[in-house]
Amino acid sequence: MNDPAAANPLLAPTHVLPDFAAIRPEHVEPAVRDVLAAQRRALVVAEAVAAPTLDWLRDLERINTEINRVWGPVSHLNAVLSSPPLRDAYNRCLPLVTEFSTELGQNEALYRHFGELKEQVTAAQAIERQLVKQALRDFRLGGVTLTGAARQRFREVMQELAARQATFEQNVMDSTDAFEHHETDRAALAGLPELAIERASRLAAERKLEGWLLRLDPPTFQTVMAHAESRVLRRMYYEAWTTRASDQGPHAGKWDNSALIEQILALRHEAAGLVGFRSFAEYSLATKMAESPERVIEFLRDLARRSRPVAEQELAELRAFAGQELEPWDTAFYAERLRQQKLNLAEEELRPYFPLPQVLDGLFSLFGKLFDLKVQEAAAPSVWHPTVRYFELRRRADDSLVGSCYVDLFARPNKRGGAWMDGCLSRAKLNGATQAPVAYLVCNFNAPVGDTPSLLTHSEVVTLFHEFGHGLHHLLTEIDYPSIAGINGVAWDAVELPSQFLENFTWQPEVLSTIARHYQTGAPLPQDKMEMLQRSRKFLAGLAMARQLEFALFDFRLHHEYDPKRGSRVHEILGEVRREVSVIQPPAFNRFANSFGHVFGGGYAAGYYSYKWAEVLAADAFAAFEESGVFDRSTAERFRRAILATGGSRDALDSFVDFRGRKPELDALLRQAGIAARQ
Repeated sequence: MNDPAAANPLLAPTHVLPDFAAIRPEHVEPAVRDVLAAQRRALVVAEAVAAPTLDWLRDLERINTEINRVWGPVSHLNAVLSSPPLRDAYNRCLPLVTEFSTELGQNEALYRHFGELKEQVTAAQAIERQLVKQALRDFRLGGVTLTGAARQRFREVMQELAARQATFEQNVMDSTDAFEHHETDRAALAGLPELAIERASRLAAERKLEGWLLRLDPPTFQTVMAHAESRVLRRMYYEAWTTRASDQGPHAGKWDNSALIEQILALRHEAAGLVGFRSFAEYSLATKMAESPERVIEFLRDLARRSRPVAEQELAELRAFAGQELEPWDTAFYAERLRQQKLNLAEEELRPYFPLPQVLDGLFSLFGKLFDLKVQEAAAPSVWHPTVRYFELRRRADDSLVGSCYVDLFARPNKRGGAWMDGCLSRAKLNGATQAPVAYLVCNFNAPVGDTPSLLTHSEVVTLFHEFGHGLHHLLTEIDYPSIAGINGVAWDAVELPSQFLENFTWQPEVLSTIARHYQTGAPLPQDKMEMLQRSRKFLAGLAMARQLEFALFDFRLHHEYDPKRGSRVHEILGEVRREVSVIQPPAFNRFANSFGHVFGGGYAAGYYSYKWAEVLAADAFAAFEESGVFDRSTAERFRRAILATGGSRDALDSFVDFRGRKPELDALLRQAGIAARQ
């Protein structure tokens, strides 16, 4: 009789990369049930050992590795190529995976074994000591000490929370994909770049429509807001974007996330309370560098006090330039024109100098100079979309494989917005089971049009470097335990350090000379444009800082101050935060929170402040390169060894101090943004 598993691509041998082209929705549930059953059997064996050893620890590490081998590709496909059948399969299996994860976190036998192992590992076994330390912490956060009804309720809360967060993300995707603007009057599109107009024309032709069709993908939204001369069009797009998945806007009530926000916050607060925390913010900080909610709020408010006066000056300058009061849908438009006037630099003017193939080549060349690596495109294994590419990182010295990455860079329907890196496979050497790390690098740039390659704005170049910074963190790890390899086990408010660190290179003349060349002539970015681009880094930096602080303080207060008797108070808290740190007040219909996927759908709940926290680390770390030279190999080697190679095998602050020789300093960020000089 044929083995049913043999026909299921999700159950292929462990050494084989996912066969994405062969995966169908009907494969998902049988594969998930199969792998969970197998790992439950493995757990029975692990529970029964008389005395745990390091070999026992390595075998236990394989459990999550095996589950990720099946569930990882499913989660990934649900984000990059969603469909109703796949979504249904994902939603049916999410409770199964969540239940297993909760069971694992509450496994008393394993908890006891880890406690025994803690007494055995020596100071010389620093990596294993950190792994055991984190495992014991995670058991406690997972409710291992709960009993009876409290234990059962914690499991139920985790199930409900996972389902509601997934629905939140799906609602944002659906409401984004649902919006289109069909335009037949060419004059209404005045100011939009020709490439954007050509793309809209092609999309209309595909739908057999006259004129132009514009979607709500991030590149189109950003282009309309910065360049559309029609205030009516800008307002339409602003409203569509800021009311996604809400009770307002063009699809009011259809995918409304309002009730989900209330439910998600209530469930998080309840889960935190069950395991002994006063708020979900406290629970969240158990895995972060920041020592208390008060420290986070102090950090954010300190940044706000120092940057808001600069933001107010910038807004006054912008209003004077526009000659009128500005609505939120006006600021990006006039900011772009003020930049052109002050710096003689237009974002769209730079696109021809940043063709994606050239930027990728320059990025990979940077890896070679810093870390003695070479990046080669490899014959693509099975992929989920024809535009996906596959690259291998190899050591120059001996051509040995370090790791690989899938690169999926273009916006399309049924793909989650934004940009991210995720692990396909984590590095592992576990009692004979060895695997090299493999990453997913995902962005939402404009696709090529005809013979014209994808042309990036400089801000998109920054995004690309950012995600590859995460990729390096995942791929250059030297830790053999998956749970603390790469970004795994790293304090969440330090996980953005490598990504924001790598962003800095996009402003350096030595790097711009390699990535910025005209796609038609090959001419380098003119020297005056390069100088203006560098100056633009500090252009309206106060406004940008205020915007991020608004998001961060709102997220943290929302989770720290939650009271079941009063509910979320989303609009009340957001209003208070905006009055405290923002200088641009939005209209009443704005429903920003309803599409705040980082916090309500992703992993940044009570952790959005991490972007600013890690930006301080990144600015201070990059200052070491400014002191020694941006391509200095000895400095790069220290960064690789202290930060990238160590993963979560030691505390993040210890890694930073190992590299920099001291604790991080806030002033590095303020200097980099030009705010310190204007206070």
